[in-house]
Amino acid sequence: MKTILKLFIMLFCVVSFGQTTIKGEITDNTGLPLPGANIIIVGTTIGTVSDFDGVYTLTTDQSPPFSIQITYTGFENQTIKVTSSSQTINVTMAEGNELDEVVISASRTPERIFESPVTVERFGLKEIKNTASADFYGGLENLKGVDVNTSSLTFKSVNTRGFATTANTRFMQLVDGMDNSTPALNFPIGNLVGLIETDVQSVELLPGASSALYGANAFNGVLFMRSKNPFDYQGISAFVKKGITSQKAAGDNEYTDLGIRMAYKFSDKFAAKVNFGYLNGTDWAATSEVDSDLFGGTRATNLNYNGINVYGDEVSANINDLAGGTGIVPDVFVSRTGYNERDLTENKAQSIKADWGLYYRPITDSNFEIQYVGKVGTGTTIYQGTNRYNIDGFFQEQHKLELKNDNYFVRGYVVADKAGDSYDMVFTGININRAWKSDADWFGDYINTYVAATLGGGATDTQAHAAARAAAETGRFEPGSTQFNNAFNRIIKDPDLATGSQFQDASKYYHADGNYNFSHLTDIADIQVGGSYRQYKLNSFGSIYTDYDGTIDYSEFGVYTQIQKELELNDDMNLKITASARYDKSEYFDGFVSPRLSLGLTLNENHNIRASAQTGFRNPTTQDLFIGLDAGRAILVGSAPDNLERYTRDFTASDGTVYTQTGAAAYNNSYSASSVQEFGETGDTSVLRVANPDLVSPEKVTSFEVGYRGKFDKLTIDFSTYYNKYQDFISSEVVIAPLYGSVDDGSAIAAIASSDFTTYSAYTNSQVDVNSYGASIGLSTKVLSDFDLGGSYTFTKQDFDQAANPNFETNFNTPEHKFKAHFGNTELFKNFGFNVAYKFSDDYFWEATFGDGIVPEFHTVDAQINYKIPSLKSTIKIGGTNIGGKEYFTVFGSGYIGSMYYASWTINNL
Repeated sequence: MKTILKLFIMLFCVVSFGQTTIKGEITDNTGLPLPGANIIIVGTTIGTVSDFDGVYTLTTDQSPPFSIQITYTGFENQTIKVTSSSQTINVTMAEGNELDEVVISASRTPERIFESPVTVERFGLKEIKNTASADFYGGLENLKGVDVNTSSLTFKSVNTRGFATTANTRFMQLVDGMDNSTPALNFPIGNLVGLIETDVQSVELLPGASSALYGANAFNGVLFMRSKNPFDYQGISAFVKKGITSQKAAGDNEYTDLGIRMAYKFSDKFAAKVNFGYLNGTDWAATSEVDSDLFGGTRATNLNYNGINVYGDEVSANINDLAGGTGIVPDVFVSRTGYNERDLTENKAQSIKADWGLYYRPITDSNFEIQYVGKVGTGTTIYQGTNRYNIDGFFQEQHKLELKNDNYFVRGYVVADKAGDSYDMVFTGININRAWKSDADWFGDYINTYVAATLGGGATDTQAHAAARAAAETGRFEPGSTQFNNAFNRIIKDPDLATGSQFQDASKYYHADGNYNFSHLTDIADIQVGGSYRQYKLNSFGSIYTDYDGTIDYSEFGVYTQIQKELELNDDMNLKITASARYDKSEYFDGFVSPRLSLGLTLNENHNIRASAQTGFRNPTTQDLFIGLDAGRAILVGSAPDNLERYTRDFTASDGTVYTQTGAAAYNNSYSASSVQEFGETGDTSVLRVANPDLVSPEKVTSFEVGYRGKFDKLTIDFSTYYNKYQDFISSEVVIAPLYGSVDDGSAIAAIASSDFTTYSAYTNSQVDVNSYGASIGLSTKVLSDFDLGGSYTFTKQDFDQAANPNFETNFNTPEHKFKAHFGNTELFKNFGFNVAYKFSDDYFWEATFGDGIVPEFHTVDAQINYKIPSLKSTIKIGGTNIGGKEYFTVFGSGYIGSMYYASWTINNL
């Protein structure tokens, strides 16, 4: 027994002797604790994170001497040598500035923002916690040069440097390396199925073309969201946010946003995490009755009234044509009476999302890691594209497997979506009308009543039209009635747009990419190589795309390389040269090379001048290629070669003859819509212009940028200016295809004169010169000792001759002038902080297929106060957005944005 006891004591001593424990507290220069500071053993992946009180404990089998590095966003890194197996190391961090923060996106390798070869914006943990916006994603609009277009409460579209719609296919959004654009729509849908706030590690944004490293979709920029690794951030953290949204149209409504994160490090080799988020509220109601047919028109003053947020009145006809040219019937267009959007949606805004991750590090003292990450999300929101869509129960899932270390990564993932119970509100209004009374019967009643009132009753033209509409409207389904509700419920479940409005989709894409950095193998230069492959499987069941007989499959791939070299010119001057190039190939188009060259000159460690030149491109989207959708205003037909004949439909001419027409007619036998309109007004056949647009091909941009970053004591400056020149600008062109005859020999004129034609929207490239240029400057400093003060100004302008090209829309959709400012203090007094943010946007003209119009200038003020309760590891925040309540909108046709007021409680969010 004594022998066993001796052996046990000896073994215990050996084990104890073999372990090193370091503990201590991390504080700032005022003595306040810094929760969430990273403490890591230099040269390894072994580390820990300080808790809510700034306290940490790190235990390792490694014997002294060795060094630990302490990092915390917004503070200078510190490296300290460990000399004892049981040592207390208390660290006071010196505050740095935002230019010292590390980013990865600019060069796919860690580097300080100060030394980045291109413009990059960062939104870190400090900014996320102190944002005055209602959530971190909304806080992105406070970044320099960033625009956020709001379709609805839960659908926000981020963009930079112009040319944006809510369907922003020019901008890429990556979450932990995964593209989270929807397979069906080909663009991100905000943060509807993204990260929850307590799991966000950092957000980086690259404005402008980034195709040289990130491929075709990174045309206007890339947004990178990185989540917390459970090896570094453990425990349970949660938040709950309650408040109201306030809007004149929708009133005051409850708003709830909550999330929970659970992460656990089971050993030095295995860790896992789970996140859950829930948001519920009422959307910004869209109630515009502005007439898109006649400036200043109303239903009372315009027979052909077509209200922006009124649906069903898109159906119109020339009543003289319908009457066979009868002289007493006026030669005017008349539209049916529509339904307001508020009658066709509950304005529900909801998001439910969850994600989980398993992280495995099989090799001791190695940073090699294997990850499996899964994400699912479902939501209800309003999306504005060609029409307004009620996205109800939309579902998206992602699954990723990744192998990585400091020098390489290889990942593969799948993204799949389902449309749920989503529907098109425009066609809902149209088909409720038709469920009650067909178009033929409605216009017949209108014409007969007009004639009777004119001939028999001696009515004036105005009186006759009023009587005609009243008679045609007799028995109409009124909103809320049993007939209306029954028709509504049936139509939104019917995917045939001739009778219904359901939006169907179950598309997906598979993606693989990898990168290897050779910097650990050679000192000559930092060299990286990488590549990606994507396979699309479109499946809209024929409701969006021409996938009537099964999925549409197509693929694309790319490879790239980058070489980066830093040269020490003298003791006070360093030059960093970065050159990269990428080759991309879609199966439908020739390959394209995107090069980028950038120079960064650092002077006296406090000043950096950068310049870059690059080309970028974007492939036509899935909709540009494969759509086959009757949107009411026009039939949208994608221009992939095998798509033209796949779209086919029968049309009845004025003499009753049925003609079968395919999508090829839009591209091979069509007139421009503007010339047909002019022909209708003048009767002059010489004004007709053959359209026959070319099939769409990739769009290209050449971009030049110069920038400066500098530090003057407490003042930091970040300035950039750019010029972009576009080639083969992708656009849509409205064309008129006659049902019979040829536009080449003039035999189609008879069809045009008899209104025997179809209106198409074709996808093509414009040969018009389109350029844009702009500049941004950001300033930040400390005032009154420790108050944060910052601001930015952005100028953006397109160089395009609109007068010479009246029928061409670039969808620039960006204010010429923007100004943003913030003022706050994270520690005004013990545990109490505040932040105030101000935004100004100049007015601008919005162009999109749904509607064109002015977006007026607006000013907003957001503010929050927060109080930390260390004993509960909690932070209480009370805040409001658009305080003062002057409502505004950023997207023409969307709801006015009102105010939000909230109170939140966050627990253990380091």
